[in-house]
Amino acid sequence: MKSYRKELSFRLPRRRAFVNITPEVEAALAESGIREGLLLCNAMHITASVFINDDEAGLHSDFEAWLEKLAPELPHEQYNHNGYEDNADAHLKRQVMGREVVVAVTGGKLDFGPWEQIFYGEFDGRRSKRVLIKIIGE
Repeated sequence: MKSYRKELSFRLPRRRAFVNITPEVEAALAESGIREGLLLCNAMHITASVFINDDEAGLHSDFEAWLEKLAPELPHEQYNHNGYEDNADAHLKRQVMGREVVVAVTGGKLDFGPWEQIFYGEFDGRRSKRVLIKIIGE
């Protein structure tokens, strides 16, 4: 069994954003040479997420509105965590959207259903963050 590891780096200029990272993940899979196995992709920061869904702007706008209702950024004083930083809402949003995805690799390709894409979700941007891609298989 082979193993492959790669990190992606992000420093987004906005506090919140959704970025389609499927092309970067597919490139890592091609680099790995693994044809059959599993791919793990996870955010390496507690205010960011990796998730699978549709790449449709209306849906992403709905995610933003829904997450803001669940965990509004303002007022910062509503959260016990806020003090040194003002990012308590980002921790909660990450918890809802998830830390990682695992995707089957079949024939050297991501074994996706219709419309599935991998996204990086940023909830407290303007700083450097990483995403880990770990692939195991043959």
